[in-house]
Amino acid sequence: MESSENAQITYRPGEDPEKDAWYTAFFIENHMDHFAYPDQVASPEQLTFMVHTDDDERYYPCSEKMFEAIMNKNNSSFIQQKYKEVFQRIMGLIDNQIEDERDKSFLKALIKIKFLHETHDEMMIPSRLEKRLLKIFLNRTLIDDPFLCEKAIRNNRVNKAICSEAFKKAINQVDNTAILEPPATLAGIKEFIEHVEIKRLLSLSVENSLWESDESKAYKEDDFHKLFDRQMIGNGVKPLLNFLGIESKEIYLKEEQTKKILWLADESGEIIVDLAIIKYLVKLGHKIIIAFKEGPLYTKVDFLDVHADEILSKELEGAFFIEEKNLGKNELVRILRSDNNIIAISDGTRENLNLLLTSKVFSRIFREVDGIISRGHDQKRRIFENHFQFTRDIFNISRGEDGSIQISCKPKHPSVIKFSHSDLEKKAKIIIDQMEEAKKNGMTVIFYSGIIASIPGKIKIAKKIMSVFIDFLKGQFAMTFIINPSEYFETGMDADDLMYMWEIVQRSGYIDIWRFQSYDDIVKAFQAMDKKVPPEWVGKDATYSTGCTKEMRIALDVQKKHPEMQIIGPSVEKFMRRNEYGIGKMYDQRLSELCQI
Repeated sequence: MESSENAQITYRPGEDPEKDAWYTAFFIENHMDHFAYPDQVASPEQLTFMVHTDDDERYYPCSEKMFEAIMNKNNSSFIQQKYKEVFQRIMGLIDNQIEDERDKSFLKALIKIKFLHETHDEMMIPSRLEKRLLKIFLNRTLIDDPFLCEKAIRNNRVNKAICSEAFKKAINQVDNTAILEPPATLAGIKEFIEHVEIKRLLSLSVENSLWESDESKAYKEDDFHKLFDRQMIGNGVKPLLNFLGIESKEIYLKEEQTKKILWLADESGEIIVDLAIIKYLVKLGHKIIIAFKEGPLYTKVDFLDVHADEILSKELEGAFFIEEKNLGKNELVRILRSDNNIIAISDGTRENLNLLLTSKVFSRIFREVDGIISRGHDQKRRIFENHFQFTRDIFNISRGEDGSIQISCKPKHPSVIKFSHSDLEKKAKIIIDQMEEAKKNGMTVIFYSGIIASIPGKIKIAKKIMSVFIDFLKGQFAMTFIINPSEYFETGMDADDLMYMWEIVQRSGYIDIWRFQSYDDIVKAFQAMDKKVPPEWVGKDATYSTGCTKEMRIALDVQKKHPEMQIIGPSVEKFMRRNEYGIGKMYDQRLSELCQI
């Protein structure tokens, strides 16, 4: 199944109170509800960086078939079979890792008790169940990674295979029959060569025997050629090659061919082939961000392995590692624009792809890249076997039933708007040019900072307050160019985008007066509208705004370089009570908690 865009929606809120309650309990019991677990589960705003959802719709990290079975309670055999597979894997793990019979019996009994408790109402997603049972095993046994040796063996097998003389000869050999009609242009020849090489590497990436057995030890050159003969199938073959710039070279400019790609790593062993592909893509000009699991999950490659595994760490020499899980946009942009073409991160989870639990830096990177390449059937099921669409095009590379290279593509939702760094910089440049022109004409440039979205749900009135007051100032002041930030907000922009754009403007050196909103400004605006000040606005000023707090820090820094710039508004000391944006939010992350009271 390659896409579920036309899948029938299993559940719609508001149609049945009992089903609504079951739906809510489903998220709570699976520990996927942000309001119940705010420190672990992504906020709705963070999730919008990755998943496009309609009003009142919530994302769930499982296939449509699994969700339907849980919601409709009509496919117990399917759910129980999946539960049984989880249980058997954990029991097998205990048998393989625990030698003491008493310890083994105790642990099996404990796991069984927890298993029966978690599965009796058939509300639990199997992968969430598995994570809990695996956590019990790890915590009780104090085994850091039960598959550490197995993963190292897998990586070693693949490394030996691709370092062998037989492979090197095979990967570089050109079959004369393949070039009976050579391309007529240099671009065509280059495209042909790249097509051949990427196909050969992709052929290896789905050959499980390379890491699951020692078969490849005896491989000759012809054995590798047989692997290279695989067919590429699926709706994503041509889109992926176009995305990578391997086809249609004469149509696109080099800048358009260069992509930032998020690569979702999957299995140990397989990752060694992935890295060969990644290094090849870097040669083509792409920048790759590799996302690993946070910690042990069977034979999945994790972020701890990239440091501990000798072969893997050697393959990643020179890569840039992002350890921080909550980088701001500006710092992330700096890293993405650096000369680091291979970047390694953790996705923040210890289970198969679950966007609800991914780290903030993963979410931001998901949003910043041009496309996602996922690996394997586990990830494919989570992405392609449901009706959800995402904010970026997602490809999946996995092994087909006939041993082929199956490439699937799920295009991003058509309504998704992406403001690239260059888009935001162009918008900033337009404003800066206006400021420069105003100063040439002898005008005083005033930048006005005020509350826009720091009071959740009041963006419309906040923009009105700012515009009304700035109109008042324009009526009072002659020869002034006043920048009203509320006029520059566009659909699709969030706090990250706005702060990035405005900081460029603010550091331009063209601001004469930086005015921060006072409570008197707000009162005057309501007086001009012939309205009383509503209770939520009483006593408020720019110090209540997280954005204004960040801007005050910028203003003080700018003033050091341009001492002639005046800062007007509340005292600096009052600003330092605000903290940091919640990701995707336009207000202090702590305010959302207060607004729930």
